[in-house]
Amino acid sequence: MTGDALTMDASHTPNRLRLAVVDMVGTTITDDGRTERAMSRALVEHGIEPGSSRYESMLGYARDTMGFSKLTVFSHLFDDAATADSANKVFEKAYDEMIDDGGVRAIPGAEDAILWMRESGMQICLATGFGRHTQNTVLESLGWMGLADLSLCPADAGRGRPYPDMILTAVLALDLDDVREVAVVGDTSSDMLSGVRSGASLIAGVLTGSHSEATLRAAGATAVVDSIKQLPLLVEKREAGHL
Repeated sequence: MTGDALTMDASHTPNRLRLAVVDMVGTTITDDGRTERAMSRALVEHGIEPGSSRYESMLGYARDTMGFSKLTVFSHLFDDAATADSANKVFEKAYDEMIDDGGVRAIPGAEDAILWMRESGMQICLATGFGRHTQNTVLESLGWMGLADLSLCPADAGRGRPYPDMILTAVLALDLDDVREVAVVGDTSSDMLSGVRSGASLIAGVLTGSHSEATLRAAGATAVVDSIKQLPLLVEKREAGHL
């Protein structure tokens, strides 16, 4: 390839989005606070007294870092690696029990939006801060095991959000040529920051989860919508050059 061709290729911004990396809890599914309740149980079972200043501080950190790998959160909260690992196991067991009660469900319009994107030629990766077992349990409970082209958790990629590893792993696994062909969709600042760090061209925040529009935009969202059900319109605007 000539130098001119290389220059032209490097300067070209692809219009067509070929992959959406989409968050789960807060973006495509709702669990009515079960994530926080499972987190609370893990703290209590590891000696943190409910209502204490330490408990409130730790739970506040967990809220602020929604979207992070849960093991990473516990590793920050507890100095000892063995304690962090034990707390993460309690969290996963508690969450699994809560899934069984039927409280984890799809956000209205989420499945239709995913199907629309696939029918329009985009690939879908569902990404999470949960471990693999919990992610699979959630997908199975919703009948979503075949809904996406790929599902990823932090252990699949090396690091979870806010690092870009899951997005870049999806790009490699699904054989994309250019990270600018990626849309990242999520409800937390860590989703947005991972999108920025990956080089994705559309970084869409949704308001069905943890963080406000101001927080999402401050973390790098290029667009914010009320719900994932508005994502098809956002994609159409992006590809028409109106976004």
